[in-house]
Amino acid sequence: MRFDRATNRFLFQTYEGRIGRRVWRSGTLALAAILIPLTLIWLVVAPATHRDLSKPEFLNGVTLAAFVYLAFFAFAVLLIAVSWTNLSAKRFRAIGRPAALAAALPFAALIGGAAHWFQPRAPDVFPAWGLAVVDIAIAGVALWSFYELGLANPGARRT
Repeated sequence: MRFDRATNRFLFQTYEGRIGRRVWRSGTLALAAILIPLTLIWLVVAPATHRDLSKPEFLNGVTLAAFVYLAFFAFAVLLIAVSWTNLSAKRFRAIGRPAALAAALPFAALIGGAAHWFQPRAPDVFPAWGLAVVDIAIAGVALWSFYELGLANPGARRT
């Protein structure tokens, strides 16, 4: 599929419309092709955000650069989540499901990210096994979404 300016606007910036499985898969792969490298970079850069505060240095350039990248990464993740929601809403609408279901996976993933951030900071409130529950729930939502949007045959479904 060719992603020109008009196609990108329709697929990722608007909520209205309907698309087929092939278009949804192409759009999802395009978004994943952006998100995966950004995430891999963050995994490499993230340790630099843990700075030793016992040292009296005013500014650490590596730490500053890591936090600047974090701001960029967070903004990109939110834009990709909105774009995937718009893309998936079109597909849900095409298969006769409520378009609002498109927000389920991005919402679950953002809640999961918050849980992974919060748990090490409050292990007495949120035990480590809770992260496994959150991750299983996210995996369930992801598998259901990918099945419904990319694999299921809506014509064979009984109503």
